[in-house]
Amino acid sequence: MEKEKIEPRFAIADFERRRHPRLSVDLPIEYYKINSRDSLNGRVLNASESGIMVNLPEMLEVDRYLITKLFFIFDLHINNIEIFAQVSWRNIHLGRDSGFRAGLRFVGISPEDMNKWRDFLNHFCEFKIPAERSLLIST
Repeated sequence: MEKEKIEPRFAIADFERRRHPRLSVDLPIEYYKINSRDSLNGRVLNASESGIMVNLPEMLEVDRYLITKLFFIFDLHINNIEIFAQVSWRNIHLGRDSGFRAGLRFVGISPEDMNKWRDFLNHFCEFKIPAERSLLIST
């Protein structure tokens, strides 16, 4: 019986090129379009130090600026943080009652809110975000 020669196999790994690792979450979000008093609600589906993926009830234009409020429980406290964000991408409608997905890039956040956000992310992740590697902290 002849031994079968085993050839090495090669595959291409498609590593994510994100600057900050993502964490799957399910958080409520409230958002306002600039120059509007009307708020709408959605859900945050994943998050990082520099942005979030959201499910919203409407399709927003890419490059639109929003004022967002994220709500989460951490250290037995209900936290809300305000973030000035920009729509960086959007997806097609996901089907009936599913809403629209969009990526929001953080443009401005206060130092206090950034610390709350970083603490929240660090608590649930294997990676730790050093305070000195902070992203855009001014508003």
